[in-house]
Amino acid sequence: MSSPDGRAAAVRRLEETAVGSPALRRLAELVVRLLGASAARISLLGDAETVVSGAGLAPGLVGAQTPAGASLAALAATGDGPLVVGDAAQDPRTAALPLVVEGRVGACLGLPLAGFDGSAVGALVVTDRHARTWTDGDVALARQMADSVATELELSALAREFEAHRLRFELAIDAAEIGSFDWDLVSGRLIWDDRLVELFGYDRETFAETIEAFNARLHPDDLPRVSEALRTAIDVCGAYDAEYRIVLPSGENRWIRARGKAVADDRGTAIRLLGAAYDTTEQRDADARVARVLETMTAAFFSLDRDFRFSYVNAEAERLLAATREELIGGSIWELFPDAVDSDFELHYRGAMTDGRTRVFEAYYPAPLDAWYEVRAWPGPDGLSVYFHDITERRLAEERAQRSAARLALIADVTSILSRTMGPGEAEDAALQQVAQAVVPLLGDWVVASLVDEEGRIRDVGSWHVDPALREPAERYAALRLSSLDSSAPFPTALRTGRALEVDDLRPAVAHVLHGPVGELFELLAPRSAVVFPLRARGRTLGALSVYRGHDRPPMDGQEVSTAREVADRTALALDNSRLYEQHRRLSETLQRSMLTAPPEPDHAEIVVRYHPAIQAAEIGGDWYDAFLQPSGAAVLVIGDVVGHDTEAAAVMGQLRGLLRGIAYRDGVGPAAVLTELDRAIHGLQMHALATAAIARVEQTPEERAAGLTRLRWSNAGHPPPLLLHPDGSIDVLDRDRPELMLGVDPTAERTETVVTVRRGSTLLLYTDGLVEGRGLLLDEGIARLRDAVAELADRPLAELCDAVIERLRPDVLQDDVALVAIRLHPQDRPRPPEAGPRIVPPDVPAEP
Repeated sequence: MSSPDGRAAAVRRLEETAVGSPALRRLAELVVRLLGASAARISLLGDAETVVSGAGLAPGLVGAQTPAGASLAALAATGDGPLVVGDAAQDPRTAALPLVVEGRVGACLGLPLAGFDGSAVGALVVTDRHARTWTDGDVALARQMADSVATELELSALAREFEAHRLRFELAIDAAEIGSFDWDLVSGRLIWDDRLVELFGYDRETFAETIEAFNARLHPDDLPRVSEALRTAIDVCGAYDAEYRIVLPSGENRWIRARGKAVADDRGTAIRLLGAAYDTTEQRDADARVARVLETMTAAFFSLDRDFRFSYVNAEAERLLAATREELIGGSIWELFPDAVDSDFELHYRGAMTDGRTRVFEAYYPAPLDAWYEVRAWPGPDGLSVYFHDITERRLAEERAQRSAARLALIADVTSILSRTMGPGEAEDAALQQVAQAVVPLLGDWVVASLVDEEGRIRDVGSWHVDPALREPAERYAALRLSSLDSSAPFPTALRTGRALEVDDLRPAVAHVLHGPVGELFELLAPRSAVVFPLRARGRTLGALSVYRGHDRPPMDGQEVSTAREVADRTALALDNSRLYEQHRRLSETLQRSMLTAPPEPDHAEIVVRYHPAIQAAEIGGDWYDAFLQPSGAAVLVIGDVVGHDTEAAAVMGQLRGLLRGIAYRDGVGPAAVLTELDRAIHGLQMHALATAAIARVEQTPEERAAGLTRLRWSNAGHPPPLLLHPDGSIDVLDRDRPELMLGVDPTAERTETVVTVRRGSTLLLYTDGLVEGRGLLLDEGIARLRDAVAELADRPLAELCDAVIERLRPDVLQDDVALVAIRLHPQDRPRPPEAGPRIVPPDVPAEP
């Protein structure tokens, strides 16, 4: 446990790099999106809470501080586990906090953020404006996000510390002033520039420009060595390199470093020696200071001579290289560290020595060091200076962050796949196949997806292998394995218990059942470990995901198992929703067929009905149509709309439709009387229903038949007005100046009816408001659009006209049910037209004369 002062310093160090971090902001945005929350904040806790990043926060909150006593983050960081609050206003831990009192937080989920020593330095807090229930999956996902945030905080702090080390070291490097010399070996004249004359304590009058003047300043102990170096360079026409002391007239000793090269004539005889020299006294002193710095600094440093032998090693390098300087100095790096041969180390060290350019790189050295290093190698006259830093923790933090991000991306991808592809039947198989492909290779090398159908039969529906060459054998294994497994195998056990089953060594668990072709395929695929995740939702096991790993990968760790379980849970829920939807759809279809019957087809009259639900899952709602014949043969058309939607409205609709049929079936009962009696029945039977309806009856006398005429008698209870299409293409809207009340409002309301005489060939269209009303579309505008569409489509057969009208007028996403019933009165002086279809009427209805 760190001290309070140490913890405060750690928090301050994290704040310096964390406030406004783009990476932290992206993590906050991701957790808000995955959890469907209002906001997320990442806070560090010192003397107060400092919000360093977040998503969905008020402007100016990032960087702001809040007293610890009023902080959700402090509450999350000091608890024994996650802070899970579904209703913040009712929870005694949070009810008095300002954010809750002000109504900005209705629910919260908080996870502590661990520092370098494991103590909590802050918290990730996810909030919602309204109360909500946080699921176990939400908590697990938030915990993964908190781990990613803590990793990112560690990573940024380590990177800052490393950069500071490197800057301190580079500031220790200085340059020296340089002077030049030119010794004419034929004449013996030694020419120095002003800087060199000054360095040796001469002036132009006292410097004799001879080698003797040079030797006169040399320290007696260094004269033989320097003379030998000069003689060797002249004899071989080669390089001259020496460092020596000089004694100035004042008696002061100075260190000089000189380098040069002999120049030969055409015969190969040296005639000149050119070079440069500079004062290294301060460098010598600095080297001593640098050596002291290098011995105490936390960064590792060593130098190599031009033969790649260690010439200096500081204390930190001894520690990181796990060897003493006595073992290292004088030894070849390639012999002492053989795994560096043919690695990035050799590539960059030799490259820097060859081209004289500094190399900066990252590389891994295997056991016994087993570490990642960031290396800076710069060449010099004496060899190579190497500064390096152990970045294993940083690399591990990066890898953890990458793996965490990849796991979160996988969950998001699977969610997208399921929302896009999940459906009944073959769509389930296709969705499971895509899920299997998404899981590989992040969670396993090989996945088999299985389903349990509604009859309890198990089948493998998908598989995927990371190796393309093994995908076909994996499919064949999936096709054979179920018949070979007994109840003790991992797969049946997991299905039976409903719990994930981890098997670190798969062979002993299944060896007794793997024989013949399935055993040969198992040997070829060679899995080492497996985890079977049952697909369970709402207490039912719907299938399983079997995730396998080969011998080159360890078994799943806890975070990987948690991620795979989240994938399995989301897959199971989508699968169960799909099956429930299919059950609902089949039930709705059955209800629709029972309530919305096919219309009759009397002589010379063609009746077409259409129904389109607003929501695909509920295939019937409150809209209805009806068409039937009274005993006399008169056709009655009904259109209605119950106030409300979905199953409740459908039930009321079924009752009203049955009542209306019973009332209207009698001969002599007109549309107004039918609506009056239906209104009284609604009141008397206490149905508590509100509905609109329009009824039309087709009537004709022998005289009207002879004249090619027909009467339409209609009444309307608050419903959109019918449309009447005449044979000449003109259209009337059968409306009244004063609309009558809808059904269910006043049982004593007076109902009236209107009669209109039309020519044969006319078409009457009754419809519900879903066809002419919608978001941003008023009723009158919708009726005008309908009228225009009917006029344009008037010459089409009736069925085509109805389909085209609905297709043209209804919005892309239907906001309300649409019901439609239309009758076309074909001329009676010729046979019934073929497009009207066969005559279909009840057996007791008389034929037309």
